[in-house]
Amino acid sequence: MSAELEDEIILSEVFLEILSKEDMPLLKEFLDEQNISDVVELINEFPQHEGLIIDTMTVHRAVSVFKLLDINQQKDIIKGLPARKTAKILNELPPDDRTDFFEELPKAAIRDLIKLLDPEERKITLSLLGYPEDSVGRMMTPDYVYVYPHYTVAQVLDNIRKYGKNSETIDVIYIIDELGCLVDDIRIRDLLLAKPNDVVKDIIDGRYVALNVYDDQEHASQVFKMNNRVAIPVVDDNDVLLGIVTIDDILWVTNEEFSEDMQKMGGTEALNEPYLDISIFKLFKKRITWLVVLFLGEMLTATAMGYFEGEIAKVIVLTTFIPLILSSGGNTGSQASTLIIQAMSIGEITIEDWWKILRREILSGLLLGIVLGIIGFFRVMVWHYISPGFYGDHWILIASTIGLTLVGVVIWGTITGSMLPMVLKRLGADPAVSSAPFVATLVDVTAILIYFGLAFLFLQGTLL
Repeated sequence: MSAELEDEIILSEVFLEILSKEDMPLLKEFLDEQNISDVVELINEFPQHEGLIIDTMTVHRAVSVFKLLDINQQKDIIKGLPARKTAKILNELPPDDRTDFFEELPKAAIRDLIKLLDPEERKITLSLLGYPEDSVGRMMTPDYVYVYPHYTVAQVLDNIRKYGKNSETIDVIYIIDELGCLVDDIRIRDLLLAKPNDVVKDIIDGRYVALNVYDDQEHASQVFKMNNRVAIPVVDDNDVLLGIVTIDDILWVTNEEFSEDMQKMGGTEALNEPYLDISIFKLFKKRITWLVVLFLGEMLTATAMGYFEGEIAKVIVLTTFIPLILSSGGNTGSQASTLIIQAMSIGEITIEDWWKILRREILSGLLLGIVLGIIGFFRVMVWHYISPGFYGDHWILIASTIGLTLVGVVIWGTITGSMLPMVLKRLGADPAVSSAPFVATLVDVTAILIYFGLAFLFLQGTLL
């Protein structure tokens, strides 16, 4: 047994022993002495006591624990807490975390909880909730330290001592002018290395990175990645500094976006809550829409096959290769779609790169198609010699049809899989919607047309 697991067991045993004694002062002392992560583990292990644990701890530590819990745990805790404790926790929560929590609640619940906030915190919360969902404005915090260009380093440090306690971070200090517009930012390291009498305007270089308050949160994630920052300022259209976004918030967003994209790429809507917590009816609603869309798409495949019913009846052997051809096109399309969506999500490519991507995918599709086409051709040839007469006298025409069809279908699959996410992005939709099942369904229909079109071309006058 690992030492970490032993520690968890000991904590659980001590917690249960104190509970059995009903010694609340001792429980408070015990909880306040533990690491925040250990208290979170206790709540996960004993969900029936989550409200008691949060209510017993000091407000500051309770807030630190509350921030790390998932939304359903947070909702349950707030429902069970006394109003006084709820008010203290909500007022103590950083504005960005509080906004994240509120936006997951029904409007009626938000109205009730906002009444518990202090006037200043209520004003901040209403302001953040006024920005569009998934925008940077929803996740920024107004708690930061700012100074003016004429300040000396000594004055800046005094300002940090005075206001830094309530700031989200003091790793970076922001410089604004008299109108509140962002001038630059400066790292605390540079201030500590400067002389006390140095003036801020002589230290800064004017090179800073900022986000617009209406920027998408995914864009913010890319900006953090490219600039290696722990915090980035947020400005409005007039460059007025409104707040900052910190790396911990971006990590949460990145994780949520990744989970959402994975669900969409699997052919379902984003669940937005843990799988085991979602009701069967909600799970049904999330999945049925796309299943119906994909089913209707596959009906087009059946329609296309019906159009070639005469050709199928004449050369029944063609039907044996339909699953192989459909799967080859669908698989290559799904590969291309997954690669492009992933590359777009981490900022490796943009919509402007569509022509480069198309050329690469056509070449890739051609090479992949040639390999599969050769395999398909030799499959027919080998089977012909193993079972002479199985494909008749025109076996080489059938083999050629299969080989060229695979080349065409694979090329079309790579084109569809790579371009569809970019088209959706251009239209303002989520590229992850162009999931593997969706691409495969689109490719299936065209694969049938390519297959029987080439069969008619090659076999007309012989088998057809």
